[in-house]
Amino acid sequence: MVSMETRAEAPPVWARTAGEVLDDLGTSHDGLTAAEADRRYGEVGPNRLEAAARVPWWKRVLAQFQDTLIYILLASAAAKALLEDWVDFAVIMAVAVINAAIGLIQEGRAEKALDGIRAMLSVQADVLRDGAWTRLDADLLVPGDVVRLRGGDKVPADLRVLAATNLQAEESALTGESVPTAKSVGEVAQDAGVGDRHDMLFSGTLVTAGSGQGVVTATGPATEVGRIQTLVQEVEPVETPLSRQLDAFGKALALLIVVMALVMVLIGRLIHDFSVPDLVSATIGFAVAAVPEGLPALVTIILALGVQQMAARRAIVRRLPAVEALGSVTTVCSDKTGTLTKNEMTARVVVTRAHAYDVEGIGYAPTGRVLLDEEPADLATYRDLNAVVTVMGRCNDAEVHESDGRWSLVGVPTDGALRVLGLKAGLSEDGWERLDEIPFDSETKYMATLERDPTGARTLCVKGAPDRVLDRCARQHGADGRVEPLDRAWWESEIDRLGADGLRVLAAALRPVRHGDGSTIRDGDVDEDLVLLGLVGIVDPPRPEAVDAIAQCRRAGIRVKMITGDHAGTAVAIGREMGIVGEGGPEVLTGADLEAMSTEQLRAVVRDVDVFARTSPEHKIRIVSALQHHGEVVAMTGDGVNDAPALTQADVGVAMGIKGTEATKEAADVVLTDDNFATIERAVEEGRRIYDNVRKSVLFLLPTNGAQALVMLVAVVFGLTLPLQPVQVLWINMVTAVSLSFALAYEKAEPGVMDRPPRDPGTSVVDLTYGRRIVIVSLLIGGAALFVFYRSDDRGVPLDEAQTAAVTMLALGQLAYLFNSRFLDRSSLTPAVLRGNRAVWGASAAMLVAQLGFVYLPFMNTWFASAPIGLDVWAWTALLAVVVFLLVEAGKATDRWIAARGRVAE
Repeated sequence: MVSMETRAEAPPVWARTAGEVLDDLGTSHDGLTAAEADRRYGEVGPNRLEAAARVPWWKRVLAQFQDTLIYILLASAAAKALLEDWVDFAVIMAVAVINAAIGLIQEGRAEKALDGIRAMLSVQADVLRDGAWTRLDADLLVPGDVVRLRGGDKVPADLRVLAATNLQAEESALTGESVPTAKSVGEVAQDAGVGDRHDMLFSGTLVTAGSGQGVVTATGPATEVGRIQTLVQEVEPVETPLSRQLDAFGKALALLIVVMALVMVLIGRLIHDFSVPDLVSATIGFAVAAVPEGLPALVTIILALGVQQMAARRAIVRRLPAVEALGSVTTVCSDKTGTLTKNEMTARVVVTRAHAYDVEGIGYAPTGRVLLDEEPADLATYRDLNAVVTVMGRCNDAEVHESDGRWSLVGVPTDGALRVLGLKAGLSEDGWERLDEIPFDSETKYMATLERDPTGARTLCVKGAPDRVLDRCARQHGADGRVEPLDRAWWESEIDRLGADGLRVLAAALRPVRHGDGSTIRDGDVDEDLVLLGLVGIVDPPRPEAVDAIAQCRRAGIRVKMITGDHAGTAVAIGREMGIVGEGGPEVLTGADLEAMSTEQLRAVVRDVDVFARTSPEHKIRIVSALQHHGEVVAMTGDGVNDAPALTQADVGVAMGIKGTEATKEAADVVLTDDNFATIERAVEEGRRIYDNVRKSVLFLLPTNGAQALVMLVAVVFGLTLPLQPVQVLWINMVTAVSLSFALAYEKAEPGVMDRPPRDPGTSVVDLTYGRRIVIVSLLIGGAALFVFYRSDDRGVPLDEAQTAAVTMLALGQLAYLFNSRFLDRSSLTPAVLRGNRAVWGASAAMLVAQLGFVYLPFMNTWFASAPIGLDVWAWTALLAVVVFLLVEAGKATDRWIAARGRVAE
């Protein structure tokens, strides 16, 4: 066998003749000997994709605690343990452990993606060893083995085709093409993409028709699917916008907490001479008050509820952060076949020398009519149409069937489209009989049948690629119905016109058979004088609902880009029909174009191009990465193994649930149960609603923590009695505030949620306007709590009652602010604030019951150092809560006025 160095310098196997490949691999058409195969097996190893090393469980556990706010909680818990405050210690540690458990549950996505790809390799293969065919485990194949394949077989390794008889393979998992690829022996260009390598068969794909032989050129990790596995391993998962925003916010908040805690320690010790235990307790109380320990759990619950909502809208979320990331999407990169289109080939146009007919309906359901000038065209009146439809129907092996209201195809998709055309046109094949046939062959690119019609006359019917059929025609059916000399230039212009519209074109021809010519046909019969009847333009039609969804995405400021393995002309035509590319819009970029571009060149044009055709897995990763370089939040859809690396690279990977491979589903964040682009648009809408609810919850929780931290800070800075115990701070945080904030998870979408542009992923979850609101609300609620405590303290009320009054003020102030928070910017001074979310009333009732227990139950008084208070305290704390509500609404009104002034100025 030739050395690897020599092979590396030679052209790729698809660009060399079969004989050259056999020589290079040190084998022949007779295959390898068992001894030579064993030797090579020792060199290259088994033909399978090995599992990557798994991260030890203890490292995965520790990784869940790598969060700045969690560090502060753990430090506070450690300090409480040193002071032997075990109740506080247990509560703080419980929060940290729950967050870690939630993170562990979400892991494992990339590992499962690799497992899905490994499952693609077949189990057994027919191999030529020692001159005899034998059935072996596919794991034992080595380069140089000769393998035999027939329809229905899964390809066990990458093969260079040595012999092919009507050989076709379903390679959509690798190429994205909607129809099987015909295979042949002849070599192709050196720069041919995967979808154009007609002399290659790829591991994990399926032989759909014919038979053939091939020599193994690559096994295991060296195969095309193995290369894709390597790409998946190399791709670093991208953080979602919310996770980045919360991480940045957490670090900033942690720094602020640490700085303020140090200031408290210095002032309390040096100025007010606090004792060390009191100072430590006050500092821990401040840290616990300032840290929104309920926020991680709250965000998780909101996202989990969003998962349920999305499941009801046919989008299964596999990774919680993807729920929010969908709402941040600025660009959707979509596969064409089956996502934007139905993946059901449909006859769209019939062209004869006399007329051009339009065909209604899409898919395999035979609903619709054949129209001429928008009027139904019947076969009895239009003999030219009858001739084309009859030949296409008879020269056909496909069948369509209806079951439970759904139509399905048995056979080749193009034949299915022609079969449905006959049903729409009302073609009757009663009395017809097929006498003989020449099956479709990838070399000749036509199919021929010898038919006997109901009158007993015999006709040779031919359908196939238009150039091959034209080569065999000398005459045509003219516009007047008579046979006349072929006008080849006219037909070629029609073929070009249909091709420019993205249609796959087939031609129909016939030749009457003279009496006595026999009842069989051979290839030579088709080379004789045929009469051209017409053309049929076929397309994989766009989903109507996807067209509407793309328009809605555009209104929402989301760009849609088509990335497909199909040909450029077809992709551009479908893109224009769907509204992805407008007339005069940016042209398509092909895989060859991308190969010629540097990373900088691609980044310069990637946002201006909306259609990418004939792409490979590497191309898709480059496109997604180039978009992300510009700060775009990218959702990538796909169904084939070739899409898995790009789905992992994207901010949100979206897989097809019906026709998607297991590898793609495992690599994805979201799986669509209906394979429909419109579901993505609905999921984006749901993601925006969820993000709004996360923001509402953050805006609700932070003033709660700010108010409590303010209370502790003021007391220490001014050397006053502490209004709150640390354990009371935990009560407010985890029982009162968090229980109320859960209600915001059930809020409906804000009006016009899909009419606004995507949010800037670089902005903070709390912008300047909302930051100002947080500060103001913190001052209002914290100031009210300080007022209540020190007013009670001045009146000689016992410390435990005064602190209980302060806790009650914080609880009722938060309850009032909950209704402010239901609407981000709209006024809450409306009856609408009292309806539309029953969870608000449930949470409010639960909080009030819990607070009553805190105040009046003896064991709660023991645990939390609380005490019963009178009705008068409840009355004026409630009144202060109403004042807080009104003042916050005044602030929101001011923000709306400022925003309106800004829009006018622009």
